[in-house]
Amino acid sequence: MDEYMDIFLDKKATKEDVIQAKNNITAVYLRDATIADLASLGIDKKLAEEILCLIRECWKTTVQGKVFNDPVHGHVEFHPLLIKIIDTPQFQRLRYIKHLGGVGYVFPGASHSRYEHSIGVGYLAGQLAQALRTKQEDLDITPEDILCVQIAGLCHDLGHGPFSKVFEEIFLPQKCCDWKSKKASADMFDHLVKSNGLEKVMKDYKLDLPKDLEFIKEMIQGPEDTQAVAQSTWPYKGRTKDKSFLYEIVANEKNGIDVVKFDYLARDCYHLGIPQGFDYRRCLVFARVCRVNSERHICFRDKELDNLCNMFHTRSYLHRKAYQHRATKIIEVMISDAFSTADEHIQIEGSGGEMFTLSTAKNDMEAYTKLTDHVFEKILYSPSNPPEVIKMLQKELEETGSQTTDPYMEKKKEIIDKALKSSEEMAQARQILHRITTRKTYKFLGERDAERPTEELIKSWKNQLAIFPPAGDTRQVTLRPEDLEIVHFNIGHGKQHEAFISNTYFYTKRNPNRPFRFPRDKVLKHLPKLMSEQFIGVYCKNSDNEVVEAAQKKFDQWDEKLDSQDGGKATPENIT
Repeated sequence: MDEYMDIFLDKKATKEDVIQAKNNITAVYLRDATIADLASLGIDKKLAEEILCLIRECWKTTVQGKVFNDPVHGHVEFHPLLIKIIDTPQFQRLRYIKHLGGVGYVFPGASHSRYEHSIGVGYLAGQLAQALRTKQEDLDITPEDILCVQIAGLCHDLGHGPFSKVFEEIFLPQKCCDWKSKKASADMFDHLVKSNGLEKVMKDYKLDLPKDLEFIKEMIQGPEDTQAVAQSTWPYKGRTKDKSFLYEIVANEKNGIDVVKFDYLARDCYHLGIPQGFDYRRCLVFARVCRVNSERHICFRDKELDNLCNMFHTRSYLHRKAYQHRATKIIEVMISDAFSTADEHIQIEGSGGEMFTLSTAKNDMEAYTKLTDHVFEKILYSPSNPPEVIKMLQKELEETGSQTTDPYMEKKKEIIDKALKSSEEMAQARQILHRITTRKTYKFLGERDAERPTEELIKSWKNQLAIFPPAGDTRQVTLRPEDLEIVHFNIGHGKQHEAFISNTYFYTKRNPNRPFRFPRDKVLKHLPKLMSEQFIGVYCKNSDNEVVEAAQKKFDQWDEKLDSQDGGKATPENIT
């Protein structure tokens, strides 16, 4: 490097300037440098162009990065630090978590995982950040900024559980709590960095720890300072307000336009075999940062309104066609039912040898790293007398002591009860999953318009349907409330549409630094007409044909009664 410095640096530079420049120049710095960066070192513009071409050619042969051949984005190149992150157990775990949960049981091609989606998001995050840096050097986007944005894109889904949304939105709410995968993604990222000793590698690539780690986690889960959000003050610690636009690249809470959506819409359409009307590549080309009030936001050319609205049309179509297909929804409910039944009998070792269940593994990142879609097969192919349970019972017997004491008899009864419960509940869980694999799912009876019901209301509806007397039926078939399943469908885009209308700014070719919003009426003409559609689907869980037939008749009668009433909507008032 020394022998080139005298050539590259302007002859007027002082000795101190040369020393400072040498200290600042690294391979990573040069790889991501711009002409302006080299000009700041006193290098002539023409010479700077030649230097950058030479450096980038050399980089291709010397850096230990990697190129992936992605079916959606083509050949994508990753920085060596990103490869270090990808090659960890915590990230590789995403290979074994389906991106679309139960959709693959309805659409055979939809078997892609969170792994390839995360690869795509990491790539697009870097593409958008680099595009902004190239077009607007005054934004002062540094190579470290871009690297952090790429890491956030790569790691944004680390916290997802088995079958993605099934774990977060169906299983856990029934078992314990309101849990969010974004928070788990940030926790898993911490675990990934520490358990693989990546702090030193990050520092080698000039990341500022712990500040940049905080920045990455903020891009993944949002700000931790909720009080600042409530008070409308700047809530982030990783970057100042002057770089507010960086927080809109990976997960844009302002208007929903981000690279996560760019990738999953393109990738899901590709694997589902559904045409896509939205072209994310145009967004990368026509994105520009403009100052809106006191913050900088990513804005788009005025002519991109149609394309961005097509993003919402595509999302709406995917929800109707695939994500909330009636067969998809009930298969995901069945997976959750099996998980709930087997929950306490699934043992996963975590930190310090502590054991966790299916629903508690999320509380320990070491245990959670081992929890993937494989739990489906673990339940499906579990033996009638699981070896884990037998070992546990034997250990408890040994700890009891003399067989003639009363405590021994009490412990013996407790152990036997535990073994019987485990055997019975695992058998029930196996049966549910077996029904999925043999396509003997819960039978769909019909649907009714309804807003999101409470648990008490669902229970009331099941009781009403179970005792509802179908006309002309003389057979004595017992239909129990537990034979029924009621699932809520919410194909709603109202909130996202409102955020898009209110918080998306555009610019014109003539005035690229004067952001504006389109009138509400103009935008609404381009968006999907139906802002929200909510209804319930009623299914029969019992596989007995006579019970299914009786359930169908009861539902049809119930359906006709509602049609005859004012509104025809399933509400507490009109089903009694």
